[in-house]
Amino acid sequence: MKLRESLCLALSYGSAVVRACAGHGDQVREWSQEELDELEMKWGAEWGFSGINVFAHLEYHKCLTNPTELFDIAIIGAPFDTAVSYRPGARFGPRAIRAASARQTSFRGFNPRAGINPYKSWARIIDCGDIPATPMDNAVAVKQMTAAFSELGARAAVSSHLAPRPRLMTLGGDHSLSLPALRALHAVHGPIRVLHFDAHLDTWHPAKYPSYWASEQSRFTHGSMFWLAGDEGLISNVTSAPSVHAGLRTRLSGTGDWDDDDKQNWVRISADDVDEIGTKGIVDNIMETLGTEDPVYLSIDIDVLDPAFAPGTGTPEPGGWTTRELIRILRGIEKLNLVGADVVEVAPAYQGAGEETALAAAQVVFEVLSSMVKKGLEGMGKTGAEEVTVDDGKDEL
Repeated sequence: MKLRESLCLALSYGSAVVRACAGHGDQVREWSQEELDELEMKWGAEWGFSGINVFAHLEYHKCLTNPTELFDIAIIGAPFDTAVSYRPGARFGPRAIRAASARQTSFRGFNPRAGINPYKSWARIIDCGDIPATPMDNAVAVKQMTAAFSELGARAAVSSHLAPRPRLMTLGGDHSLSLPALRALHAVHGPIRVLHFDAHLDTWHPAKYPSYWASEQSRFTHGSMFWLAGDEGLISNVTSAPSVHAGLRTRLSGTGDWDDDDKQNWVRISADDVDEIGTKGIVDNIMETLGTEDPVYLSIDIDVLDPAFAPGTGTPEPGGWTTRELIRILRGIEKLNLVGADVVEVAPAYQGAGEETALAAAQVVFEVLSSMVKKGLEGMGKTGAEEVTVDDGKDEL
């Protein structure tokens, strides 16, 4: 077939006209913007079970290879799990969470508790794909993740009048990714306070777990990353600015683990506390500790949930919260000044056929996105009832 007989498309960005060369003589078909809009109306909609595997059917861009792509909030996957201490498999977490988000669409994305649709409000939220972190060398993987978070987080936000830098919502991956995320955020915000939902402390002092085969890189695990972050000065540890663990219930090597945690100025809320003070008491404790002004990194290990609700995780611990309790607590902390967040340790190989763990994680992401967007509305002097909507022209079902 001759080259001129083949179908060619040339897009003119200035005039929004597409020319299709059918290859028969010099026949040219010009498409007006109105016609293109009609095609979008006819074929742009997606059902929950259709389309490619993108979080909530959002616009997808491979942001790390498109340095001019701007956003207010980016969904970024970190499929890395070679710093785990028990069951591997969280490298498949981002894929599973995206698949479980399929019923989230901009058309049916209104969040009744927040009074907004985060996908049709002021914020440009896109799926930026995954960080290609190597599974062969943890030291290199940490450098890759740090560089990726730094590059994405340093871009100008689309709505710069609300926040000069965008927010990153990371899909894990094992929990160790929080260290490179905090390194990147520290470069922008300075020391940050952390709200950490987890069954485990994750402030293990590496020297307290000696090994004949110890190495510098062995200090970096999904149980030591917050100790390392504190040791590097990434987390605020002044007396007036503590960070918070919530949902704790794991076994310890001894009370010395608490001593190390205390030295880095963490407030601990156990899983059992919900029985004594309820979800409102948990929320009140968190908000009284963190306030609404200081930058906060929100890190959610899905194992904060009981294995009955989230069996698909690397280090399951019986006696955790229900999915409903966690969601209710997340809804109560929406006034925090979140500068970044992650949902980690989803290991789909261990979940049931109903995808309960990934579904819980996808809902958690939706709640966090809703809170970030609502916080931005407050910065504009608006409420959820006065939300700024963006019509993307697509009616997903």
